[in-house]
Amino acid sequence: MDQDVESPVAIHQPKLPKQARDDLPRHISRDRTKRKIQRYVRKDGKCNVHHGNVRETYRYLTDIFTTLVDLKWRFNLLIFVMVYTVTWLFFGMIWWLIAYIRGDMDHIEDPSWTPCVTNLNGFVSAFLFSIETETTIGYGYRVITDKCPEGIILLLIQSVLGSIVNAFMVGCMFVKISQPKKRAETLVFSTHAVISMRDGKLCLMFRVGDLRNSHIVEASIRAKLIKSKQTSEGEFIPLNQTDINVGYYTGDDRLFLVSPLIISHEINQQSPFWEISKAQLPKEELEIVVILEGMVEATELMKQKPVETYPLVTGVNPSFKLQELCSLKSKPKL
Repeated sequence: MDQDVESPVAIHQPKLPKQARDDLPRHISRDRTKRKIQRYVRKDGKCNVHHGNVRETYRYLTDIFTTLVDLKWRFNLLIFVMVYTVTWLFFGMIWWLIAYIRGDMDHIEDPSWTPCVTNLNGFVSAFLFSIETETTIGYGYRVITDKCPEGIILLLIQSVLGSIVNAFMVGCMFVKISQPKKRAETLVFSTHAVISMRDGKLCLMFRVGDLRNSHIVEASIRAKLIKSKQTSEGEFIPLNQTDINVGYYTGDDRLFLVSPLIISHEINQQSPFWEISKAQLPKEELEIVVILEGMVEATELMKQKPVETYPLVTGVNPSFKLQELCSLKSKPKL
């Protein structure tokens, strides 16, 4: 028996992200939308993180060089002055004790007495002799004699320790001065990030540019989405970090920053923005951290510039775009 059998045919339609679909009605309290979101990374690139309840503080001393470099300039200069002053005072005290124990203080006016250090008549002169010895000034007024073996040994110890202190402190100051922190001030990011259509694809876009003529060598860029997350087991992660693909697999994350560049992230099914609707996006407590790192051409030192690009200007039509900043200039005729 022949019967007509109707088979349902499903018409496949491309799945669009929620930013391009009709927004679903959502009931969100006003208090949450108006609440000020605390930044994870500030606009100057500094992380808004405070390390509290650190019990093993001795670990900072095990890497004392990095600890000194990370200190602020006022504390660094204070430690620089204090280290040299304490060293001079310490050895000055020892020179004074040697002269006091040998009885040089009691024979200052005796021309037949050979002191350990000539013209050392008190703690002030011992302190000055300590400075002259460690800094190798060599005025010649206070001189150690060959009749004082303990003074010769102390002279050797102070000379060696003084060289170690100089190498450590000068090296610390040199590293701190040569850090390219201010170089990041001329790396400019766009104030807002934009979600718009580009080449028929919904993309998250922002711009980065370099103001200097000396370029950033081997520049690369990456982005992180900082957002709270709750796992299937019920664990709440307040600061979950998710990678945002800005061209890692295609090599577009490596930049040639001669002119301002637009960095784009396609919002597809692998994107962390796929399940966030257009109406929900401004109310989401999220933060996009963009990290640009490269080598300074002048000093060949690595530099990392993190910046936060929240809030987002969203749209699914070509009206939301980053304005053009570059134009071609015709060659002047002679």
